[in-house]
Amino acid sequence: MHEGGNGGGHGGEAEASPSGVDQEYLALERELTVLMRRARAKQGEMARAVHPDLESAAYGLLVRLDECGRQRATELAAYIGVGKATMSRQLRALEDLGLVAREPDPADGRAWLVHLTEEGRRRVQRVREARRARYVSQLAHWDRREVAELARLLQQLNQGMAK
Repeated sequence: MHEGGNGGGHGGEAEASPSGVDQEYLALERELTVLMRRARAKQGEMARAVHPDLESAAYGLLVRLDECGRQRATELAAYIGVGKATMSRQLRALEDLGLVAREPDPADGRAWLVHLTEEGRRRVQRVREARRARYVSQLAHWDRREVAELARLLQQLNQGMAK
């Protein structure tokens, strides 16, 4: 089992600090801040591993296209949480690097679908496989059920924050 356990089993009751702030939420804020800081740094490394000129923020677009296949730019913008102009600029940069391509949407001739090129798919998958191998190595001392539970809780958190 990993260190830290499950928070000490307070039975759902919040433990307030003298300032009135729940300790569980302070701990959550602290740990999420550390996680996000490390994730941003790693995302930059992974982006450069895909292509030396790839912007850090664009890595998430490539992963989304790898997982979901062809998508409209508006769908990608909504998923990532950016405006159309930002998405258009990022997609143009990815096209210039040869990582994505656009094709007309057969369902709507005015729209375009974006997809990974074969080179883009190869590069993204290579980086994602290396990242998963690092997770396996770093979490080797965890029980697989704990890894699954962490994934489930993170999914629940992401879904709740998307609302």
